[in-house]
Amino acid sequence: MLHDRVLFIDGEAMVIDKPAGLPVDRPRDRSQSLEDMLEQLTFGFQRLPLPVHRLDRDTSGCLLLARNPKAHKRFGQAFEAGTVVKRYVAILEGEPADEEGAIDLPLIKISTEEEGWRMTGANNGKPARTRWQVLERRNGRAMLAFFPETGRTHQIRVHAAEGLGLPIVGDPVYGKGGPAVMLHAAALTIPREGKPDIHAEAPLPLRFGNIGFGRG
Repeated sequence: MLHDRVLFIDGEAMVIDKPAGLPVDRPRDRSQSLEDMLEQLTFGFQRLPLPVHRLDRDTSGCLLLARNPKAHKRFGQAFEAGTVVKRYVAILEGEPADEEGAIDLPLIKISTEEEGWRMTGANNGKPARTRWQVLERRNGRAMLAFFPETGRTHQIRVHAAEGLGLPIVGDPVYGKGGPAVMLHAAALTIPREGKPDIHAEAPLPLRFGNIGFGRG
């Protein structure tokens, strides 16, 4: 139940720990999505909360919802202005040579009949920048923290695969695929004028520990 996954709540905002496998928007196959479960998150309000941003279906972690239209507009503007601080954690197929760095790789959407659409790095793409830091190294793989400074579609997934040359474990589009995508939205901070910042942290899911990471 989603009401057990609330990380932050007040009169205008809510952050939930979205489980992997749950799409935010209703998919074409009409399978269950977050849209179908918003009534679980009203907590006494008549209006349904609305997602302010998106996480990929197989990405877990912090997702911001607004509890009224004015807040939704204001939070959306914060994302567009780049004032929202996001931290993701991912396990990569391999280890980077350095302990930290930054990836500046513009991204563009491409599409083919055979493979459908995907994002890729291109000089004529939209600017995209991601800072990163190694958290753990184990058995030829590494767990990294990613701090995206822009919000392009699939930004971290492409920056890992093309910018570092190390795709995210389980990524079916930019990597080898597998039973689970090892990408998690671990923390989210949204500044608010005249109010305390919205801040939430989502603990690492079990799938990370199952392959030996995040156990301390």
